[in-house]
Amino acid sequence: MIVVDEEHENSYKQQNPDPRYNARDIAIVLATIHKCKIILGSATPSVESYYNADSGKYHLVELGERYGKVELPKIQIVDIKDGYRRKIMKSHFHPVLYQAIEEALNNNEQVVLFQNRRGYAPYLECKDCGWVPQCDNCNVSMTYHKYGNQLVCHYCTDKKHIYYRCESCGSTNLTTKGLGTEQIVDEVYELFPTARVTRLDQDSAGSRKRFEKIIKDFENHNTDIIVGTQMVTKGLDFENLTLVGILNADNMLNFPDFRAFERSFQLLSQVSGRAGRRQKQGKVIVQTYTTNHLILKQVLENDFDGMFRSQLPERKAFKYPPYWNFIIIRLRNKDKQKLYKTANLLAENLRKDLYQRVLGPEEPLVNMVKRYFLLNIHIRFEKKISSIKIKKLIIDNLQQIAENKELASTKYEIDVDPL
Repeated sequence: MIVVDEEHENSYKQQNPDPRYNARDIAIVLATIHKCKIILGSATPSVESYYNADSGKYHLVELGERYGKVELPKIQIVDIKDGYRRKIMKSHFHPVLYQAIEEALNNNEQVVLFQNRRGYAPYLECKDCGWVPQCDNCNVSMTYHKYGNQLVCHYCTDKKHIYYRCESCGSTNLTTKGLGTEQIVDEVYELFPTARVTRLDQDSAGSRKRFEKIIKDFENHNTDIIVGTQMVTKGLDFENLTLVGILNADNMLNFPDFRAFERSFQLLSQVSGRAGRRQKQGKVIVQTYTTNHLILKQVLENDFDGMFRSQLPERKAFKYPPYWNFIIIRLRNKDKQKLYKTANLLAENLRKDLYQRVLGPEEPLVNMVKRYFLLNIHIRFEKKISSIKIKKLIIDNLQQIAENKELASTKYEIDVDPL
């Protein structure tokens, strides 16, 4: 038997280098070859897997209660827009969350605070002219990390010393914008000076040894509060953890991706599931500017089926999985003109056979990384069309590009079922 636990996790997808396969899908192929049983397990399945179960391709087995019959955590959504308007916020903490943390600490219980941004602040800004320091290699603003007092690019890892004067207007009126895990740790120390606080993100737990130490300290109650990114959602099980606070749910909900709502539901549900995993019912407090958002209501009601049903019409209308197959061809070149020429020619040639199934080329959200300009070509095609034929068509067209000396410098990668 093969068991794929937390089958929805995007870490199963090989991102770099080729081949960009999904280990979950490979496990299904392996089980088919050997005629063995396979279980895909998840409290928040991927839309594709649940669609296969819902349509009868997979057999669905549901667990209606938590292990040990422990109650699901009580989830409360609080309006930080109203909190800021009424000037009742304690730094970035709504009074409801602040009081819940205080109560948990008084009861000798533990807390997880979730913010899906590492660093101190997403960017630095001049208050006089709006100038923001950009990475020299990537078309993206640099994140301020207080530890080391430097600006860091999260795409190419380039670093710069912190600016004290605006490079555009010369003003010294610079300020940080946004909220990262480092800043939350500082604020927690100010608000709860006796609490033992640690941070769990890529910077603080870059190696397995450091990660294991942070987890072990929390298990042994040498730490009261963990402030972390999505690393804190990964199936961790702590006996004394009773409160989870989500600092800003809107960061995930507003991400420009067709899976944004699905991922938000999964992430919020998974991090909520860390609370109250033994005798005592846990509590989850979600801070947001959009309290009436459908996904938040579905998280509140633990309504996975409602989330699933609400996503299907949009996926079908815009030709996304699970109804259509999806391939992205990512092209890059340091010469922008050659990149556009290559991408336009490739898209034009593919359209001769695939017609409107080819979209683009279009620039991704971050259109330059490590001094390479980027363009994407999207191919969406019906399930009934042979994937082998599509593969041959793409390879043949890329081979023609490679044989063209003028365009051969353009590099490419093919991502099937991108996450």
